[in-house]
Amino acid sequence: MTRKIRAAADGRDAGGAGPRRGIVHLVGAGPGDPELLTLRALRRIREAEVAVCDHLVSEAILSLLPAKCERIYAGKERANHALAQDEINKLLVALAREGRRVVRLKGGDPYVFGRGGEEAEFLARYGVDFEVVPGVTSASGAAAYAGIPLTHRDYTAAVTFVTGHRRSGRCELDWPALARPGQTLVIYMGLATLAEICEKLAAHGLAATTPVAVIERATTARQRVVTATLADAAARVAAARVAPPALVIVGEVVRLREQLDWFDAARLAGDAWGLPLPS
Repeated sequence: MTRKIRAAADGRDAGGAGPRRGIVHLVGAGPGDPELLTLRALRRIREAEVAVCDHLVSEAILSLLPAKCERIYAGKERANHALAQDEINKLLVALAREGRRVVRLKGGDPYVFGRGGEEAEFLARYGVDFEVVPGVTSASGAAAYAGIPLTHRDYTAAVTFVTGHRRSGRCELDWPALARPGQTLVIYMGLATLAEICEKLAAHGLAATTPVAVIERATTARQRVVTATLADAAARVAAARVAPPALVIVGEVVRLREQLDWFDAARLAGDAWGLPLPS
């Protein structure tokens, strides 16, 4: 951290005098369970003067904000954006220029499909001090709470993160590369395009019997996991009426869920240590 950023984070002008400089903290709130917040994320949340919040940040985490903290909702749901990304970028700059301590609160990790890179670029372009606080990304959190290791020497040699979000009306991915066996495929925002994803992977050579898991509201008390194969995943998920937010995991490691599902086992047993705070 540079001297300039450190001084701003302490609430002082970099020169030690004059009005306080504003700063934007791009904070990863993790996948949902508030106990998965990092210590730095919790500290920044408790210090916030204004919070610009994403849709995926749970109420349990929002409740940690100070009572006097101004909250601005900037959530993005499919085909329904409270604020366009350009508006969010400009808002962050404007708030910081007011000398305020701004927390941009994002689900998961800001730099993993969270548009944190775009926002950091914009802040840097306009000379606004900022800090990035990593969070537990949804892939790690969802996989762990679903009993699915993303890597395992007996099953996979690689992990690939992709987004299933349509761009220009098409799900544009490198299907030949994604269909190679021996890897774990994690698909963010892939629920709406699940049928197309499964069809494309099969068409490019991935076995129809490849296991698939779809995890809804991962790490929360309302977590649900639907397991299937590439051949029937879309139908099973539709029948179960899985709703966003949901993460898709494709690969042989999904077979380990039955053996390693500690979270659902804890919930069934009523073990308090296995339950997140209610959202």
